[in-house]
Amino acid sequence: MDEVQRVRVVGPLEPYAAGFGAELTRLGYTVFSARLQLGLAAHVSRWLAGEGLDAAALTPAVVAEFVVARRAAGYTAYRSPKALAPLLGYLRGLGVTPRPVASVPESPVEVFLERYRRYLVGERGLGVPTARGYVDLVRPFVIGRITAGDVDVAGLSGADVVGFVLTVSGQRPPKTAQRTVSALRSLLRFCHVQGLLAAPLAAAVPSVANRGVCLPRFLEPAQVESLLGACDRSEVAGRRDFAMMTTMVRLGLRAGEVAALSLGDIDWRRGEITVVGKGPRSERLPLPADVGAAIVDYLRHARPGSATDRCVFVRVKAPHCGLSTGGVTNAVIAAGGRAGLGSLTAHRLRHTAATGMLRAGAPLAQVGQVLRIVGR
Repeated sequence: MDEVQRVRVVGPLEPYAAGFGAELTRLGYTVFSARLQLGLAAHVSRWLAGEGLDAAALTPAVVAEFVVARRAAGYTAYRSPKALAPLLGYLRGLGVTPRPVASVPESPVEVFLERYRRYLVGERGLGVPTARGYVDLVRPFVIGRITAGDVDVAGLSGADVVGFVLTVSGQRPPKTAQRTVSALRSLLRFCHVQGLLAAPLAAAVPSVANRGVCLPRFLEPAQVESLLGACDRSEVAGRRDFAMMTTMVRLGLRAGEVAALSLGDIDWRRGEITVVGKGPRSERLPLPADVGAAIVDYLRHARPGSATDRCVFVRVKAPHCGLSTGGVTNAVIAAGGRAGLGSLTAHRLRHTAATGMLRAGAPLAQVGQVLRIVGR
């Protein structure tokens, strides 16, 4: 702690420097990393003083101005607003610095799409990332319906819908075009339910053929062994990755489901695990012995005691918060590379789990239940 506090902070942020240093230590930052963060805070404080501002002035716009000034001064590290996240998080927690205000959509297109997004999340039960993906896919279609400064879907015809799909199928990869078609059908159902369309046009959306359709790829048992063996279990990251990938290979969890696993989702007495899937759906699954053993090994010997939340799998580097979906995916990609398996995705482990269950004689309905795809 004394080593961390050797960094001198003068200016508006000086009263908060000691507390910020203590918070960095609590979050698991090494002395070196904490001193770098305090050095950044010292620069912010000097800059604020030079501009005649105090800590309360650190709005997103002012942070952006600081970043520009830091780059112009020749600094080669911590030159983005994201670099200030630890400092801003600490100051916002104290109520010193204002929290960013959510932007309100202004253009007719964004207002319309925000209404659609809320419908997807609130009425259809889609997850926030999935709803955002749907919105992004249909944005060009909605932009094409701007008339007299407003979104006009009342005059839509089947020909308009087919024309858009033909354009999309010629400009986007087959899988992206298929997802766009699904999103477009959803949008048209929304318009009909909301009374914006007199006729249900979702049925007018044609299907898009997936050129080069193939069976899902999976790993053979020897490849699974190589993948898990590529996780160095003498290291913190290796124990974590081994536990994550064992869970994915055995239970078919998606990367997002692994990232969302909480300590409270595991019922050790009953030998069950609760998986929160797409939208608000959750399922209780049996916890295989090898999966439980891998998770226990990680929790006992590798999960940082300074973890900031109850996520099972957390970052190796501070702050020790839960992994993101991208973090889980990157761990799989890296392990696949070390194992010599080439380009490996997290979803391939899901296919591997399904294939393993089918080869073991599990009926298709049971496999669907474990993978949480029944009734979708």
